Amino acid sequence: MKGRGAVGIPERTRAVTPAKAAKPAKFGKVALLVALVAITATGCSGDEILRFGWPVGVTPQATEMRNLWTWTVIAALVVGVIVWALIFWSVIFHRRKKTAPGEQEELPRQFQYNVPLELFTVVTPLVMVCVLFFFTATTESNVLDKKENPDVTVDVIAFQWNWEFDYPQAKSAEGEVVSTVGSSTEIPLLVLPTNKTIQYNLRSTDVIHSFWVPEFHFKRDVMPYPEKNNQDFSFQNSIDREGSFVGRCAELCGTYHSVMNFEVRALSPDKYDAYLKLRGQINPKTGRSNSASEALSAMNCGELCTPQAVTTKPFNPDRTARSASGQ
Repeated sequence: MKGRGAVGIPERTRAVTPAKAAKPAKFGKVALLVALVAITATGCSGDEILRFGWPVGVTPQATEMRNLWTWTVIAALVVGVIVWALIFWSVIFHRRKKTAPGEQEELPRQFQYNVPLELFTVVTPLVMVCVLFFFTATTESNVLDKKENPDVTVDVIAFQWNWEFDYPQAKSAEGEVVSTVGSSTEIPLLVLPTNKTIQYNLRSTDVIHSFWVPEFHFKRDVMPYPEKNNQDFSFQNSIDREGSFVGRCAELCGTYHSVMNFEVRALSPDKYDAYLKLRGQINPKTGRSNSASEALSAMNCGELCTPQAVTTKPFNPDRTARSASGQ
């Protein structure tokens, strides 16, 4: 009979056959298998997957920022999956249906002027933005928080194109503040203790620089006369583990900006105390207080006490000594 399929069942309302019903389920299994292969083939651990590309940090502040990043990405993925599912659901199950010749096309159910739906689509994104703003502000507040009495204070002085690190709580054999100054032949070492609250006071003697240690996941501009510019020129953190971490200037400051590097050398508290003690003693060979490299050499504690930087190297300021590319 015309317009009919199975006996007594109109063609447009005929029940879905098992083969057709199995297609969405089969598609879902294939998608799940592809996702599992993509995850396992990368060789990433669970922690690496949850970092979503966020680099490994060495401070509690970096961990807090990592946690914010992880949950933000998860929230975005959840929203994305819901949106994608609705899009594919509409494409698959609400396609234009074929009609018999002369039969009027049946429109799907319309939802315009649906007040509850419109309120949902407005209020839900607003709530999500407010939640993200709250956790962002909380994380920022914790990262920038300062204790009244930090365990260690370091004065960081930037100049074209190197660094000076002063330890106002320690004195040399000559009665002066212990200081490390970089040069074109020696990378300055900023020796710090682990698991202690450290305050960095930043100041420039010329142009604007920027103090950046990638493993800290934090950088701050180093300004000349920061008090006059109403700049917050200090920050605090603590370092979770021993190691050597490269530091850089992250603000274009002139000819040798790209090689204005330093190195953070994080030592356990007992090694750090021994280091400062040696900095306050006279080196018999020079008749002066031990420099950073001399103090580290005297400690003899393996790679952590290497007297020179291991994460970067000095630069040659003589531009005439360079050769053109390809020569």
